[in-house]
Amino acid sequence: MRLQTQLNLAFTTLVLIVLAVGSFVIYSLILDLLVKNEESQLEQKGELLVQFLEENAYYNNSVEELEKFLNEQNLQFIVYDQTSDQVIMSTLNLNIVEGFYKEKYFTDKESDLWEFGESQFVVSKKSIDPNQTGLELVLLTPLTDLQEVQQSFISRIALVFIIGSLVAILLSYFVTRRLVTPLERLKEEVKKIERREFGDLKEIKSSGEIKDVALSVNEMGLELQRYIDSQQTFFQNASHELKTPLMTIQGYAEGIRDGIFTGEDMEKGLNVVTSEANRLKTLINEMTLLAKLDSEKSMVEQDQINLDELIKKVLDRIYPYAIEQDVTVEYLEHDSVIILGDEDKLLRAFLNIITNGIRYAKSHIGITVEEMKDKIIIRIVDDGAGIDEHIRPYLFHRFVKGKAGDTGLGLAISRAIIEQSNGTISVNNKPESGAEFILEFKK
Repeated sequence: MRLQTQLNLAFTTLVLIVLAVGSFVIYSLILDLLVKNEESQLEQKGELLVQFLEENAYYNNSVEELEKFLNEQNLQFIVYDQTSDQVIMSTLNLNIVEGFYKEKYFTDKESDLWEFGESQFVVSKKSIDPNQTGLELVLLTPLTDLQEVQQSFISRIALVFIIGSLVAILLSYFVTRRLVTPLERLKEEVKKIERREFGDLKEIKSSGEIKDVALSVNEMGLELQRYIDSQQTFFQNASHELKTPLMTIQGYAEGIRDGIFTGEDMEKGLNVVTSEANRLKTLINEMTLLAKLDSEKSMVEQDQINLDELIKKVLDRIYPYAIEQDVTVEYLEHDSVIILGDEDKLLRAFLNIITNGIRYAKSHIGITVEEMKDKIIIRIVDDGAGIDEHIRPYLFHRFVKGKAGDTGLGLAISRAIIEQSNGTISVNNKPESGAEFILEFKK
């Protein structure tokens, strides 16, 4: 069963249950209200009639005159003589009056609802000058009259409920349609992602949580496309990077084996083979490390690290390379700053970033640490030519490197380590000159 049908059935069932319960409650309440209202009206009419009769002493005249007066009031009544214990006049059927008499409603029962057979009457009793006459005026209203009013009222309420139900069901249809249509389109977009048709993804117009899900699905599709593209690029670049040193090693090895290279040429060839083998080893180690960092999230242990001591260790290790490149590294010390991470991995990440900066700097690199309320910001700035804008967005991807780059994996490894240490890394070109690497760690 489709979702829209399920929602409509559920909503319709809920509406019908609510209306059924509401109708039953209202039906019962209306009759009770009508009975109480009729009792109140009979009470008031009885008091007015008794007061009028007592003021004009109708009961001292003939019974015919009293009956004529009461009949003129267009009421159903019984006049009961308590002294003689008999009914002296009534507008009701004699059988009904006799039934009331047998049930002792006149003497013993204090009930506001008298019953005879299937007939019921709302009753109000008032004594007429009890000290002199002993007469009692009983006013009655058949319950059927009230039930007719009840049925008329219920019919109108039912009509309103039916119209309201139809409107609610139509509204439910349109609302669920607006809800389900984006979900159906979202299903189509997910199918496109399943078929890897990332270029055909379309924006889904919706609101609320569905809009958020749709945006997430689109972002997921784009991210998957980027991931697949990066994987393809990775394999292409990896094969290229591995192929070059292997071809060099193979060429020299075969030349030495076949006696093509002898003497100094053989010595030179062996040096090249050794150099390329080391380069190949470094490349494979870095690829392996990066693969482990991507697949094993628990590889980076979370320990408390003194940032100042960590940076000083990095500076000690890059000092010879900085002297060789004639680059000055300036660090503004910032004591008592603690970050969480694996010290060995973070040491490697900082080494990669600062070494990269030295490679492209003209003469100077500056390192600053800024401690804020909820984060720590480290800036590494060089005075080089900056990063080409077409490379900058992909600088932390695998095998992306500048003109003086080495393997193209160092910054990718640094990014993976920093992100696993609950940090982020970004790079900008300074307005004047040079590149600025920004590392942020949560406290």
